[in-house]
Amino acid sequence: MALPELTKQRVEKVLGEYCAKKVPAELSGQVRMGYRIRGNNVTLYEEKPHFLKPDTWVDIVVAQFRYDAKEKDWTLYCADRNSRWHEYFDLEPDHDFKVLLKEVDEDPTGIFFG
Repeated sequence: MALPELTKQRVEKVLGEYCAKKVPAELSGQVRMGYRIRGNNVTLYEEKPHFLKPDTWVDIVVAQFRYDAKEKDWTLYCADRNSRWHEYFDLEPDHDFKVLLKEVDEDPTGIFFG
């Protein structure tokens, strides 16, 4: 099931601005931020040049936001070292996507950006 169109537009605006501001311009050749939307899931990731092939960029997942259309809530997930998703229990689901993004950005547990 896809995100409702208005919800998708809001998320794209918020994450587009966040990704553009997160990495200073002088570091854009070393790291980039991006996101992808698949169904009701929005995955935030960091891109870095591959260690052995510097002209190839690799994605490192940071966080995933899952939308429950019935409840109209977002739930935050974090990845383990094998990139498997687990619910982030330090924050309850919220109607406001920005609340979850703020938690990721502040990263009080060190689980998102380490």
